[in-house]
Amino acid sequence: IERQITEGIHGLVPCGTTGESATLSHEEHERVIEICIDQAKGRVPVLAGAGSNNTSEAIRLALFAKRAGADGALLITPYYNKPTQEGLYQHFKAIAEAVDLPLVPYNVPGRTGCNMLPPVLSRLARDFSNIVGVKDEAGINPTQVTDFFLATQDVDPDFAIYNGDDVMLLPTIVQGAMGLVSGGAHIFGHEIRAIFKAFAEGDNQRAKELFVPIYRFCKSTGQNGRILPNSILRPAIELVTGIHLGPARSPLAPATEEEMAVTTAILREIG
Repeated sequence: IERQITEGIHGLVPCGTTGESATLSHEEHERVIEICIDQAKGRVPVLAGAGSNNTSEAIRLALFAKRAGADGALLITPYYNKPTQEGLYQHFKAIAEAVDLPLVPYNVPGRTGCNMLPPVLSRLARDFSNIVGVKDEAGINPTQVTDFFLATQDVDPDFAIYNGDDVMLLPTIVQGAMGLVSGGAHIFGHEIRAIFKAFAEGDNQRAKELFVPIYRFCKSTGQNGRILPNSILRPAIELVTGIHLGPARSPLAPATEEEMAVTTAILREIG
């Protein structure tokens, strides 16, 4: 947390899905959020993961995030049970009505089995002032960031569109994403900020030059069909930062020597 703040990131997301929240007990989940809020000390916002495929459980976690002092809650769409679009609306409606906290739905259909469509997000943005943004895993549907932007810009011009896929960082900035919820930022926080700055200043060539190394690294963490990058990302963070993290939790298999050879070579090549 301290290294991330020093690197200049703009916010922290404890118990986001790359953070292995699915393998945490409820007690661990809450402790991670408490530690993050305590260490951040108000220097950057903390958006606490609080989603569930059980609406009442999501409400409980979001209420905990508020009591703990989080600045907002990240709410993954219900996974496995595949609700309809109306079911998704009712899920987020119930949370928004129960929890007085800025809320950010998180759409990641490749993991959850359901895709929240732009009309639902437009309704939520219109009906609930505390639903303030969306995180979309844009690599699954590369154009949906634009669809979400178009669906909300007339409802709330300040509605925040976040990309949740590092390899789509640059394309989604062009589409209207104003931020990235990033796993790669544990290594490339400074560079990611520089990409946003370069784009804002109209220096597209510089943005592209900065993006290509990040893209190459992030692609390397998906070797052998790994859906979550943790098993390769964690030892890569250790190599770069010297901070001991330990392995990803089961059922994520440890990185192989061959995988780490590929990722380490890329890290060395890009300096």
